[in-house]
Amino acid sequence: MTQQKVLFVCLHGAAKSVLAAADFERLAKERRLPIAAESAGTEPDPEIAPKVLAALKAEGVDLTGQKPRLVTREMAAGATRVIAFGCALGAAAPEGGPGGPKAEQWEDVPNVSDGLPAARAAIRERLERLLDGWSAS
Repeated sequence: MTQQKVLFVCLHGAAKSVLAAADFERLAKERRLPIAAESAGTEPDPEIAPKVLAALKAEGVDLTGQKPRLVTREMAAGATRVIAFGCALGAAAPEGGPGGPKAEQWEDVPNVSDGLPAARAAIRERLERLLDGWSAS
């Protein structure tokens, strides 16, 4: 059986999706759930947002040297779940259907540029609910 994976996608692949993937992996590990996460963007920036790098590094997650990646159909197809932060996946959209990944939109998460703590709190709240569903299944 292949490992389950969640793909988080935001416009630039530099803030929300990066935070979500890092926090998801940490929370899944705490719950002893073998689920991986990755992040990507539909129009990736050249670098991960500095305030996101700093916040994660302060918590022991060092992403120095990593770059935002362009989301691809293969990435989406290889994920158990696809979660987008208010952006259309375009050509990378999963096919869906029986056995295909379930795509969701998390449009109510504030922009990281408007305040990292508020954005992170909204992401963590959603991640907890997502993982509660996984734990129950």
